[in-house]
Amino acid sequence: MLLTLDPKELSIATLFGHLTGAVGPRPIAFASTVDGKGNVNLAPFSFFNVFGANPPILVFSPSRSGRDNTTKHTLDNVLEVPETVVNMVDYNMVQQMSLASTAYAKGVNEFTKSGLTELASQTVTPPRVAESPVQFECKVIEVKALGDQGGAGNLVICEITKIHIAKAILDEQGRIDPEKMDQVARMGGNWYSRAKEGLFEVPKPVAQTGIGYDQIPLDIRQSKVLTGNDLGMLGNVETLPTIEEIEEFLSSDIEIRSLLNTNDPEQIHKKAQSYLAEKNVNNAWKLLLA
Repeated sequence: MLLTLDPKELSIATLFGHLTGAVGPRPIAFASTVDGKGNVNLAPFSFFNVFGANPPILVFSPSRSGRDNTTKHTLDNVLEVPETVVNMVDYNMVQQMSLASTAYAKGVNEFTKSGLTELASQTVTPPRVAESPVQFECKVIEVKALGDQGGAGNLVICEITKIHIAKAILDEQGRIDPEKMDQVARMGGNWYSRAKEGLFEVPKPVAQTGIGYDQIPLDIRQSKVLTGNDLGMLGNVETLPTIEEIEEFLSSDIEIRSLLNTNDPEQIHKKAQSYLAEKNVNNAWKLLLA
């Protein structure tokens, strides 16, 4: 049996859920842009694909908010400065990419908040994401609004002016090896698809504003153990645990107290990493702050 629906009779949220749940996996345009004052913005969009090779064309769509009909900073920026860099996302940076999707205030640099590295472009003003395995510098040739109500898309049509590819993802013939690239793509809800291992989840940060990478203590940011994905998860909390919560955590676990007594940062960070692998970000923070 089929469930037959009329899009006009569905709420925007329900319709969006059906569309993104059915059409996937979708590649992610991790787009860096600048506004007229030079403020940098970085945000991911999964309404995206390549649409031609001669000339080389990419199209992505920053939709209007289905909640309050506001426009994305990315859209505002390309209307002011018609340039962008579309950075492809691999598994090693997926948590930082997710953190960059947080609705930070205009003027906040998501490179700073996500801990990703700005790399100067050659043909456009917006910087590239140094950690991205493939970076497309683009001139925006047209922005086509598809509606003026919440949920409406805005096609940002771009011509690629320069391509940067990490040599580490190429095979012996100089072609991109999908396993080496380990690209991730969006599915519906919290679900992503990974080239190597299939489906995995990354909770959406839309319900809160994460503290960001820049608010993580320096000794944790400089960890020799914690990865970019680990730090991205740590930066996605809205508040840090209180002293009382940390003390309660320590009093209830002899093993943790013994670990802290070793005063070995590497072992402490490995234990925190194991909490993060279990998606227990709160305990990871309690341990790291103890």
